[in-house]
Amino acid sequence: MTQALLIRGGIVVNADRAERADVLCVAGRIAAVGADAAAQAPAGAGVLDASGQYLLPGGIDPHTHMQLPFMGATTMDDFFTGTAAGLAGGTTSIIDFVIPDPQEPLLDAYRKWRGWAAKAAADYGFHVAVTWWSEQVRADMGTLVQQEGVNSFKHFMAYKNAIMCDDETLVHSFQRALELGAMPTVHAENGELVFLLQQQLLQRGITGPEGHPLSRPPAVEAEAAQRAIAIADVLGVPIYVVHVSCAESAEAIARARARGQRVYGEVLAGHLLIDDSVYRHPDFATAAAHVMSPPFRPQGHQEALWRGLQSGQLHTTATDHCTFCAAQKAQGAGRALGVESENAPQRDQLAGEKWAAAAHLQPTNPKPDQLPDFTRIPNGTGGIEERMAVIWDAGVNTGRLTPSEFVAITSANAARLFNIYPRKGCIAVGADADLVLWDPQGHKTLSARTQFSKGDFNIFEGRSVRGIPSHTISQGEVVYAQGDLRVEPGRGRYVPRPAFGPDFQATQRRAELLAPTPVQRQKL
Repeated sequence: MTQALLIRGGIVVNADRAERADVLCVAGRIAAVGADAAAQAPAGAGVLDASGQYLLPGGIDPHTHMQLPFMGATTMDDFFTGTAAGLAGGTTSIIDFVIPDPQEPLLDAYRKWRGWAAKAAADYGFHVAVTWWSEQVRADMGTLVQQEGVNSFKHFMAYKNAIMCDDETLVHSFQRALELGAMPTVHAENGELVFLLQQQLLQRGITGPEGHPLSRPPAVEAEAAQRAIAIADVLGVPIYVVHVSCAESAEAIARARARGQRVYGEVLAGHLLIDDSVYRHPDFATAAAHVMSPPFRPQGHQEALWRGLQSGQLHTTATDHCTFCAAQKAQGAGRALGVESENAPQRDQLAGEKWAAAAHLQPTNPKPDQLPDFTRIPNGTGGIEERMAVIWDAGVNTGRLTPSEFVAITSANAARLFNIYPRKGCIAVGADADLVLWDPQGHKTLSARTQFSKGDFNIFEGRSVRGIPSHTISQGEVVYAQGDLRVEPGRGRYVPRPAFGPDFQATQRRAELLAPTPVQRQKL
């Protein structure tokens, strides 16, 4: 059994208030908050001094891809290494994605991902992607919600000829999600336009990473966001738009919300801080390392996203943590994907420097005369370890956010939207003892050389931040302390998420009130 832990002298920050209080953790839960917490501590309880620091709810990253097989490669971070890196950055829970192959039964894919996630070091849940439609998909959605605790379904409007949903699938799946009380989520990019622009750019000789953002301009994202929002509006179902990256999509969400529609937006830490100049870097590997979708945007979009968070029109922050290494990204450089060398040295699972795999992934059958093809670069970047620090530094330290608003966008709002609040996302009696002790004066320079993530690149490389986690507590146990990561594979728990959260209860009442009725006419 986990030893009781008393955290003394810190400022407890929730989304609605901040106050100085002691916090007692017993058996993985918060047992007391306030002046009497110390008096309730059992004999032998550990004590953690929080003087001069904030005590925050553990971060929730609602958008990660651990151990994801995609575009002919598999991400370097698995569920252990990725969640361990998250704990080092103050993130104590993730919601990852089950992505079935075309025609693969949802339940089969879900069971596969649950098996992969058994090694997780932190708590986790799953969104399940709907990549095709049939009566079997409809039935599997019901089983996932009612028996497995899944309350959200993902829809890719991009990636033509792979996992892209057409409008028929969106309509069927959104309608079924409404019946089940589950949140539809969308990756909003018009896949037909992306495919067309990719072909045109390649024909013009724009084959390197600089072609990636050109093939996915803001209008492509905005069109898909507006279409998904319109479908959700007609059906009367809430909707969550993942990785909103541009002003146009943020404006579409704000307009819908102004009409009273229940639309929610997620922002990635990278999209708040990085612009599209990275794709014109002269080094192919550096430019390719930033390839993700939607891409980083021209300057100006970042400020629009910050304003969305400040105004409450955007709600959560995530990372889309998806760590492909340099050798894997080299698929788009005219070289074949690397494979693991038979002589790869064994590495300690928690070694810091270059824990990632580039050193033991070697390209096979290189073809120097083959032109690059940016469409073959596996999409994805990291960030789970840095998310909270970079948002605090660029948000709280600049006056864009208060500490309570920071808690809202890094944990509380995600917990509410996906119906695990107040178990997660707040510091209150009965909540999970998932906490982060935050040193507002702590400094750190971010680098791939010192990160715990298995990736070999850091999109925030060289950025100095003020405000970092000094300690992370998961299930009432200190798992990270001043640079010392103390994690174990399999310690994370699957967290079921009940259906019919508050949004759906309100939606149902509104639909009943506004339900159309036939006109009663006299017979002629």
